[in-house]
Amino acid sequence: MVSFLVFQRLKSWNGGPGTQVNLPELHLANRLDRDTSGVMVITKSHKVAGKLVKAFTDHKVRKTYIASCVGSTPQWGKITIKSGHGRSKFGAWRVYAASDVGQTLPGGSVVRDMETSFEILSVNGQMPSGSEKDVGNVLVVEEKNLIDCDVKKDEILVRAYPRSGRTHQIRLHCQYLGISIRGDVKYEGVYDWKGRTYDGHELHAETLSFEHPVTGGPVRIEAPWPMWMSQALQPLKRGLHR
Repeated sequence: MVSFLVFQRLKSWNGGPGTQVNLPELHLANRLDRDTSGVMVITKSHKVAGKLVKAFTDHKVRKTYIASCVGSTPQWGKITIKSGHGRSKFGAWRVYAASDVGQTLPGGSVVRDMETSFEILSVNGQMPSGSEKDVGNVLVVEEKNLIDCDVKKDEILVRAYPRSGRTHQIRLHCQYLGISIRGDVKYEGVYDWKGRTYDGHELHAETLSFEHPVTGGPVRIEAPWPMWMSQALQPLKRGLHR
C-alpha cells in the first residue's frame, strides 16, 4: 500500500549529491482518490502495467471497498445501483439517469454507464438482521434523488463492489442513496459528527482480485485496515472475513 505522492517521490529521488542510485522503473496500474486509503498496484514493467490497465478498463479486476457513511438507515440490505456518470456544465462529476448514457453533455463529454453493488455491514455498530442482509434490490436511476435532510441520521458501514471504474463512483452513488461518506464534504458528507471534525473521507480500497498478467494465475491483494476501519469492524470481525 503506497500513496501516489510516495510513488512520485520514489520516481524522482536521486539519493543526494555524490550518490549513485539505480531505481527500478515503476509504473502505476491504478489510482485512488485523495484521502482514499487501500490497495494500489505498482509494476516494474511497462508491458505488465499496460496489461493491468487494460484489465481495469475492461472491468476484469474485482474490487471491494469499505465506506463509513452517515445518513438515514436504508430499507435494503443489499442493492445494485445503475446510473449514468459525467461532468455537469460547471465541471463537477455527478450522477445522471441511466437513459442518458451515450448522450453528449454541454461541455462536450459523454455520459458513461456506472454500476455499484452495496451491502450493509452495520448500522450504529450493530450487524443487520438476517432478513435485512438477504434482501437484494436493483435501482436504475432515472431521476434526481431528493434526500430529506431532517430525518434521523445513523452511522452506516457498507462494503461496495464497483462494477465500473468511474471517477468518484462510490462517493457519488453513496450520495445518491442518501448515505454520503463521512468527511466527504464534496458530496454532502458530514464534516462535524458527534463532536469530531473530519478532514478527509472514510473510504478504503479493501481488496483487488485479478488474473496475473504473466502467469494467468489468480491474484488477490488485501490492504491493511486504517484506524477508523479497525475501530468500526472490530466488533464485527468474525462475521466479515469470508
